[in-house]
Amino acid sequence: MRILHIGHRLPPEPGGKERYIERLVHEQLLRGHEVVLAHRRGSAPHGTELLPLTRTAMSRAVSLKSDEIAFAMECAKALRRMRGIEIIHAHGDHREALHLGPPARRLGVPLVVHVHGALNIRHRRIMPWAFRDVAGFIVSGTRPGANLLAAGVPDRLIRSLPAGVDLARLTGIRESEQVERGLIVSVGSLLPVKNHPLTIAAFHEIQAAHPHARLVIAGSGPERARLERLAGPAVRFTGQIPPDEVYRLVSRAEVFVHSSHLLPTIGEGIPTAPLEALALGAAVVVSSAASLEPAVTDGAAYRVFRSGSVADLARHLRALLGDDAARRRMVARGVRAASDLDWPLVAGRIEEWYERLKRTRGTEISMPSYADTLTPGLHARTRSS
Repeated sequence: MRILHIGHRLPPEPGGKERYIERLVHEQLLRGHEVVLAHRRGSAPHGTELLPLTRTAMSRAVSLKSDEIAFAMECAKALRRMRGIEIIHAHGDHREALHLGPPARRLGVPLVVHVHGALNIRHRRIMPWAFRDVAGFIVSGTRPGANLLAAGVPDRLIRSLPAGVDLARLTGIRESEQVERGLIVSVGSLLPVKNHPLTIAAFHEIQAAHPHARLVIAGSGPERARLERLAGPAVRFTGQIPPDEVYRLVSRAEVFVHSSHLLPTIGEGIPTAPLEALALGAAVVVSSAASLEPAVTDGAAYRVFRSGSVADLARHLRALLGDDAARRRMVARGVRAASDLDWPLVAGRIEEWYERLKRTRGTEISMPSYADTLTPGLHARTRSS
């Protein structure tokens, strides 16, 4: 199959979506597919063909406000010259769909829009129009799926597929490292959506009962100076470090914390770091805004605290640091749960979705109007999803 991936950024640019695209492309190349790649920043994986993009006066002007939209415009123009593509896999949301949908329809190629996080609800009015030419969606988690349903996307067009984990690599690291008593680790860019101040505040709450505890936060970003002022001497910031160093750090942790929350314009789907932490043998605690459902169906494999609640996170930390037997049972279940997320398995499920969309190519997709998305029935279905 000849697959076109469209993603604004790739590694070494930081971020879970960036690593997702890189690894999925790698797996698809291993499976014998031809991969064409369009990106603005980062490095393309070896073995891919690049989609040639041309900057225009219009895209340069648009990029002053949003380079993501300018990039989508350039990709749409380049698509007019493409031949032989069987699937277009765009990693984004309604902004990419709005520009890429019409040329995909004219080419007769299914467009898959991969929504990695929560949608910006401020743009809900344009979503039915933007999504009119999308053949199918991939979402990471229940929140982006619910956002699509609320925008009027039929449930039959949505497939929930989380990120994969490099099981062999992570298992090898887990088996070579020793857990360090009291070590709590959090991994993520130092951005407001990650809500590191809450993790730091909860850590301060447990220090009296667990004076041996220490917190390490791995990642870089514009909030570092502010977070360091909040943190105190028992918290260490690693900055941006290589992936294997991150994995070794997480594997030594007793507890892994992911505190992200939902902001008006951004939110996470299923974050990759906690999935990897399960495979690495850490006891995982995540906020309710970053639940691992439906990727992890065993609710005892990890713990969830109320998003925004310092007290609730501190309660879980005290329980796990104070009960080695319970923590070990939870870790064992987490390792088993992660075994179903090996990247070759995930890539195979995505390939099955591609094939289904190819078989239904040409089927008319009728998107409801914006008014239709406000019906009580749809709202009820969204709440229950």
